[in-house]
Amino acid sequence: MNRVIVIGASAGGLQAVSVLLSYLPAELPAAILLVMHIGSQASVLPEVLQRHSALPVAFAVDQQELLAGMVVIAPPDRHLLVVRRGDALHAVLSCAAKENHTRPAIDPLFRTVAEAANGRAVGVILSGYLDDGVAGLLAIKACGGLAMVQDPAEAAAPDMPSNAISNVQVDLCAPLRLIAAALTRYALAPPPAELLPAPAWLVIENRLVAEGGGIQELKQIAHPSDHVCPTCGGVLFELEQQRPPRYRCHTGHSFTRLSLLADPQAVIDESQRAALRVLMATPQ
Repeated sequence: MNRVIVIGASAGGLQAVSVLLSYLPAELPAAILLVMHIGSQASVLPEVLQRHSALPVAFAVDQQELLAGMVVIAPPDRHLLVVRRGDALHAVLSCAAKENHTRPAIDPLFRTVAEAANGRAVGVILSGYLDDGVAGLLAIKACGGLAMVQDPAEAAAPDMPSNAISNVQVDLCAPLRLIAAALTRYALAPPPAELLPAPAWLVIENRLVAEGGGIQELKQIAHPSDHVCPTCGGVLFELEQQRPPRYRCHTGHSFTRLSLLADPQAVIDESQRAALRVLMATPQ
């Protein structure tokens, strides 16, 4: 497999993803991995997106090998992670703690792909509220990958694209049609000759999410803050060398500063509305 494309979307993301997929060719030599904030509700998202995609679309299956020419979606209430085994990449479905009040979340996928893809990843942030995906894009860039963002003026909810632009040196900010063209060129291009090793902080954080871990391991990449985890009541540790600031507790809950200040019920409600929009988009 030549390349891995990871896409994150939230509010307004169903339309954005549908349009983006409609522009991609059936012979695209890359795997596409997608996270939308669908929460824990039953979802027919693959069926909805398949109507717009020449590529096959399906929910991820735990431990499946990721192959070129497929669109794999994080299923309800599971983080989609990626690990490398030899020359192959595999999907891992995780019940790890919610990040930014949601599971599935965008950042865990982007971070694990950044480490596993050896510089062959491109992250794409589409319409959505708050800033899930910013940390993941930074991880992809740190490992030699590319960052693309939907033009906020085109996005139904411009927060996620705008926050990505404010915090990440993006390689492309454009309408969906131009992003699709760039992704196609990127997938066909030779892979980079020089691979950047994943930074130690990223390896440790990915291990904390994938395998769990104690407070001693968390202390290697973070220090105690004055904030308390709104989910479990534990002390939040501020991750070092992370801008904008991010926080993680010893049980695994993780927040950007924006999501920490946000009303968690509002985030959950938006996930439920997104799932309902997918259900309503499907003919009965």
